[in-house]
Formats: sequence, structure tokens, C-alpha cells
Amino acid sequence: AMQVKLLRVIQEKSVRPIGAQKETPIDVRILSATHKDLAELVDSGEFRQDLFYRINVIELHVPSLRERSDDIPMLAEHILERLAGESGMPVPSLSKEAMAALQNYQFPGNVRELENILERAITLCEANLIQEMDLRLPSSVAAPMPAGDSGKVALEPYLDNIEKETIIKALEQTRYNKTAAAKLLGITFRALRYRLKKLGLD
Repeated sequence: AMQVKLLRVIQEKSVRPIGAQKETPIDVRILSATHKDLAELVDSGEFRQDLFYRINVIELHVPSLRERSDDIPMLAEHILERLAGESGMPVPSLSKEAMAALQNYQFPGNVRELENILERAITLCEANLIQEMDLRLPSSVAAPMPAGDSGKVALEPYLDNIEKETIIKALEQTRYNKTAAAKLLGITFRALRYRLKKLGLD
């Protein structure tokens, strides 16, 4: 039903707001993105062919992150600057080994996964330098990763659990002294407080 409504909006170039009696003319351009093969969905009957042709005027293929590993240094620098700015921390550096590990990693979760990995690494690194071990890349973890209801790997919750366990262990070792726990983790008290809030541990 939603596909039919969207097709009509594109064709008629008008919308009817909820509760309104008349349609309102619109002049818009549609920019859409998907990780699914829409042509394949058209063949299987899951996506309307007429809607597909309406939105598929100019198609741009964006390679996955694993196909453009040369972009990772630039992306990592940008992400680290943003994360550090949000938490009021100095921007950390990546060691050569850590950068090489990132460029060799397959990134099933693309840029979103890179952001998650770097956000965790900021918390775990010492002396404002991210080492390879701080990345906690899945390939270096022996425990099996849980699958979601769809059978796909539930990466983000899995990585969050590793981070929670690490922080809880540090808190237990320091008898829940947050200042001492932050020192043990090699991060600032402010960074620890940020992570505790994000992970629901505060």
C-alpha cells in the first residue's frame, strides 16, 4: 500500500495532508538509498516495477567499505574528531598496527560499524593512542557472536556487551571507584562517565 501511495505522489506531484480535503502541489526531487537489489525484488514481486522505474532515474553504486579500504584513514580521522569533540576529549591517534588492522578488516557493517569500533576504542585506549587491541575486532575475539532473529550476526549488541564487561570488571577491581576505574582503563573520568551513560550503566 505504501508503494502505491509513493508512486501516486511521484506521478501526480501532489500530496493530501492527513485530515485535509484538498491536495497540495509539491515540487521535490527524491534521493533514496538501499542496500537491497531492487531489480531482484521486482523480479520476485516484492517491489513494484512501475515504482522502480520512477525512482531509478540516476543510479549510483556506492562500494562497501571493504571495497575501499584506502578511504578508511580519512574516515577514521573524521569519526575520531567528531567523537572526541562530542565528549570534550583530545582527538586520539591510531597506531600503524591499528590502522592496518582496520584496513584489513572486512566490515560487514560498513561505516556504521567503523564508528562503533572507534567509539569503543576511544574508551579503552591509553595515552590517547589507539592500539590494535583497543579495537576489539570480532576476528580477535574467541567467543561466538550471537545471531539475531533473522539469523544475521547481531554485531552492535555483541560489541556493546564486550565493552560493558570490560568496564564492569574495572569497576569491580576498583570497588566501584569511578576515578580509579577510569585510570585502570586508561581513559579520563569524563570519558568513563560518557560510556557509562551510553551503555546504561550509570
